[in-house]
Amino acid sequence: MWITLYISLHLLFTCITAASVLRSDTCQLQGHFKLNGVHQDGDVILGGLFEVHFFTVFPELSFRTEPEPPYCEIFNMESFQHAQTMAFAINEINKNSNLLPNITLGYHLYDNCVMLGMAFRAAISLASGTEEDFSNLNCTGPPPVIGVVGDPSSTPSIAISSVLGLFRVPIVSHYATCSCLSDRKKYPSFFRTIPSDAFQVRAMVQILRHFGWTWVGLLYSDDDYGIYAAQSFQLEMQLIGHCVAFSEILPYDNNPRDIQHVLGVIHASTARVVVIISPSSLVIPLMEEVVLQNMTGRQWIASESWATSPVFHTARFLPFLGGTLGIAIRRGEIEGLYDFLLHLRPNNDPKNNMLRIFWENLFGCSFETGGKETDRDQVKRVCTGQEDLSITDTPYTDVSELRAAYNVYKAVYALAHALHDLMQCEEGRGPFSGNRCADITNLKPWQLVHYLQKVNFTTSFGDHVSFDENGDALAIYDVMNWQPSSDGSISIYTVGVVNEEPETGTVLRLEEDAIYWNFETKKPPQSVCSESCPLGTRRATRKGLPACCFDCLPCGDGEISNATDVIECTVCPDEFWSNTVKDQCVPKEVEFLSYEEPLGISLTTASLLGTCFCALVMFIFTRHRNTPIVRANNSELSFLLLVSLKLCFLCVLLFIGQPQLWTCQLRHAVFGISFVLCISSILVKTMVVIAVFKSSRPEGKGAMKWFGAAQQRCTVLILTAIQVVICAVWLSTASPTPHKNNHYIRSIIVYECAIGSVAGFSMLLGYIGLLAAVSFLLAFLVRNLPDNFNEAKFITFSMLIFCAVWIAFVPAYVSSPGKYAVAVEIFAILASSFGLLVAIFAPKCYIILLHPERNTKKAIMRKETQNK
Repeated sequence: MWITLYISLHLLFTCITAASVLRSDTCQLQGHFKLNGVHQDGDVILGGLFEVHFFTVFPELSFRTEPEPPYCEIFNMESFQHAQTMAFAINEINKNSNLLPNITLGYHLYDNCVMLGMAFRAAISLASGTEEDFSNLNCTGPPPVIGVVGDPSSTPSIAISSVLGLFRVPIVSHYATCSCLSDRKKYPSFFRTIPSDAFQVRAMVQILRHFGWTWVGLLYSDDDYGIYAAQSFQLEMQLIGHCVAFSEILPYDNNPRDIQHVLGVIHASTARVVVIISPSSLVIPLMEEVVLQNMTGRQWIASESWATSPVFHTARFLPFLGGTLGIAIRRGEIEGLYDFLLHLRPNNDPKNNMLRIFWENLFGCSFETGGKETDRDQVKRVCTGQEDLSITDTPYTDVSELRAAYNVYKAVYALAHALHDLMQCEEGRGPFSGNRCADITNLKPWQLVHYLQKVNFTTSFGDHVSFDENGDALAIYDVMNWQPSSDGSISIYTVGVVNEEPETGTVLRLEEDAIYWNFETKKPPQSVCSESCPLGTRRATRKGLPACCFDCLPCGDGEISNATDVIECTVCPDEFWSNTVKDQCVPKEVEFLSYEEPLGISLTTASLLGTCFCALVMFIFTRHRNTPIVRANNSELSFLLLVSLKLCFLCVLLFIGQPQLWTCQLRHAVFGISFVLCISSILVKTMVVIAVFKSSRPEGKGAMKWFGAAQQRCTVLILTAIQVVICAVWLSTASPTPHKNNHYIRSIIVYECAIGSVAGFSMLLGYIGLLAAVSFLLAFLVRNLPDNFNEAKFITFSMLIFCAVWIAFVPAYVSSPGKYAVAVEIFAILASSFGLLVAIFAPKCYIILLHPERNTKKAIMRKETQNK
């Protein structure tokens, strides 16, 4: 851009130097640029720059003679219509008595030939004027032009605005979209009636986002328009997580090798959507090559500069460009324009040579006399200037899709309204220093800029026109779709609109049913580097590739993704777990030892059987309570032992079922007290065996006197009371409570009873273990007593089973997860209880039920005698 500015300033300096030869009090113009133009005189002149030709041809330089001026080729009917729209708008304003009364507007319109050098020559001619002599050295009066409509391209607009902006000459472009032109510090007098590329890019990205096209190619022109827009496009794509598969520059010199390279990149890429941000003149060679290579299966996205260009609307382009989506300037209607265009007539004024060029290109004739003009060895006929425009069918007479022309219309009216507001100023209430107003006879361009910034009006079509602080117009675009027409060519239809809203930002509205898709499926194509990650998975970027190229990895256990293409899976809350698909969190399964499951049923059955066996033994002992074998060794302790064993069996039921506060508090307390009652009864029975044995000897006849029935009851009561105290202290200080434990298995909540105090639970078990150890030790020491006192052997065996069970319980309990830890504890209770019941009472029941002859005092005494 700085090189462009340097060239522009150099040209300006050269022109000013050449025109500054002073002869007395007159400045004389030293030379003319050869420009194609249209002129109309008036009190105030507006300038205009348009792309009436596609290409500029520069003659070869011999460096021996003055070079011939460049000339333009390939007439652009559409752009000539834009120029005539400006002429129409000025004529319409001149006829309007309410707008600029007593002021006649004129115009000077030039062709820039889509070349910076030509555009700058035209701009200098507008700013400095084309009069041969200039004698007003005081520089009073209005400037040659008070404002310029154009240039339609961004690069010339940047160069022209950089120079004319120094003099605050207002420039209103109808087609320059580079976002860089919104910089008020660099371009203080630049305005435009078309949204900037910043919005155009956002609009295009919204379309890509709407259809899920995350992997797209980008082609752009090597000028300010293309470069700035491409930079904005790539930034916007990054912001929404989309990727540009490739980015290529369209050659300005239309080099076939460069164009073939671009086509090769497109063909090699997996991207099916290609965005092109470029003037139509650079897209034409590319699409010609697309036709030659028969490249189909691509969805083209067109920028506003070529989205409505009629040059592509022929039948040969339909198989390749059909279905193209493009961003287009807001369409408008201009009443009376069609008739104005049809009444155009050429004349012999050299300043209006553009009309003659148009006429010759439209009708294929020549204004040169003698019929000497030839076209491929065919002699052209002579133009009369009276040919009928109404019989032609070209973009010039097509007013059905007025977009850029409508922007020209609004630009002219913006300058006219600004000038009108300037003339309405009341002296003493003006906006300039000293409350002064501008003088129309000595108008300064910067004064018009002030009013242009504040312009605010509505066109006859109903569109509101105003400029923001950066000189930009209201942001709105139409979304266009290229569809086949009945004659096999391409027709353009509006299928949506995109605009900028203060609250919601860029808003896209599409009629998807009206869109034509040039694919076999008749549906939007897929253009992604990687398929979208489904629910339950997350994206993992492939190393060395863009973010759009990724693998889909399933979420881990306990994690979900309830949306597509998530970067990280979401961890479920503590009481929830991921479902099998891992797309939602579901409540965790609550696990506890239930009465309904087989294990719970088995343990409950065993508990009830044990209780029944105790009741049966108690019934047998009650029925035979007066027999010697029952009365031996204190039958009261035997009944107390049976009751405690029954409690041991029944306490198992407190361990089964969903834990509740009362069951958690009672289970260990009942378990501890029942077992202490049981073990203390056994301990006392062991002590009774020892006392009876001693009392049978002469030296120990008084032993039973000190350990009678009352002492036995008190011993059991005292030993049990100690456990009751331990349980009471434990429950009152750190009571067991229901607890949902998710540490054993992360996917399951184990509903268990937290013991509350480890010390309390340890004391409860330790006290039981102490009594059991003492009982076992005493029983073991007296295991070899005479046979009639052999209950010590049964007690020894029973306590051996009890201790073995509870010693094995500790590692099994610690290593068992969840409800199985409760099952292990229940099994230990049942096993030890059955061991005590069988070891102590089974031999006695055997004698009572199967050998009653042995359940007599005589039999017992005889056995004693035999032993002696």
